[in-house]
Amino acid sequence: MQKRISNRKNSRPVFLGDVQIGGGAPVVVQSMTCTDTRDAVATVAQIRALEAAGCEVVRVAVPDREAAARLAEIKAGIGIPLIADIHFDYRLALEAINQGVQGIRINPGNIGSKVKVKAIISLAKERGTVIRVGVNAGSLEKEIAARHGGPTAAALAESALRNIALLEDMDFRSMKLSLKSSDVPTMIEAYRLVAEKSAYPLHLGVTEAGTLVNSAIKSSIGIGLLLYEGIGDTIRVSVTGDPVAEIRVAYGILRSLGIRNVGPEIISCPTCGRCEIDVLKLAEEVECRLTGMKTHLKIALMGCVVNGPGEAAEADIGIAGGRGFGFLFKKGKKVKKIKENEFVTVLLEEIKSLAAAS
Repeated sequence: MQKRISNRKNSRPVFLGDVQIGGGAPVVVQSMTCTDTRDAVATVAQIRALEAAGCEVVRVAVPDREAAARLAEIKAGIGIPLIADIHFDYRLALEAINQGVQGIRINPGNIGSKVKVKAIISLAKERGTVIRVGVNAGSLEKEIAARHGGPTAAALAESALRNIALLEDMDFRSMKLSLKSSDVPTMIEAYRLVAEKSAYPLHLGVTEAGTLVNSAIKSSIGIGLLLYEGIGDTIRVSVTGDPVAEIRVAYGILRSLGIRNVGPEIISCPTCGRCEIDVLKLAEEVECRLTGMKTHLKIALMGCVVNGPGEAAEADIGIAGGRGFGFLFKKGKKVKKIKENEFVTVLLEEIKSLAAAS
């Protein structure tokens, strides 16, 4: 597995501020706010929460001029690159660039005439703004969709390649691509097709993936399979609701493939009739308390005092609990006996010590 993933497709780099995407850089984790962008205070607060969870690039919707006018204020209040999401109105793209965002997301096919697209490109070149060419199954050019019988993988790929050619004819190269669909097989095949024909960095995602569990499933399959094949430079897991949850899933995908070992990896047993503690409650509390931790540690939470340490011997640290007591263990070796009501406190102290030493 490691050998295959190490053979990542060599894409050309683009820079969103000081964050490199493509060109051999680590896969970047992105998200998008669900606040009203016109409410700059609420939007900044959500972005800061995303930053604390490990988000590296964030996108905001720009539905109108009032939202566009808040972008500079939002940018000033955050510490990660800001992307403005634009649909249809090229004037909003121009205003977003003038507000100083590091990137914009447009679908040239729904912006309108080439004159409007060229106006965006000219200003983006002048300001050093990256453009994500965002092709979406729900907003595919009607002519392409009709010819392919709908938003097929081939249709999405044709749209993306056509838009790349359009921007290249305007002497623009600072772009990345996305080809999103809510249908996982369509999404996978579309990215494969474009990866064969384009060297621009690819932003991976399954759009409209649903609530947390469904999104985690769809994203792990769609994003994970492509990353395993060496395709993809940046990812976004789309979750209905609080976007902070997206970050945990995104890093979980990257850790599972050995691509980026960032943050805690919690191993917990599924429980059985021998279990005498509430492993679910323990795991949820530890996960919550470790939100935003960047150091990679494997942490095991096991419900069996006898077999737990051995079954999780690959973990850096863990708790094997029984009724009223348990053992703290490291690398499968018991370190000390602790009371059940001290599990979380002792474990977090030990994790803090390990993280500081790493």
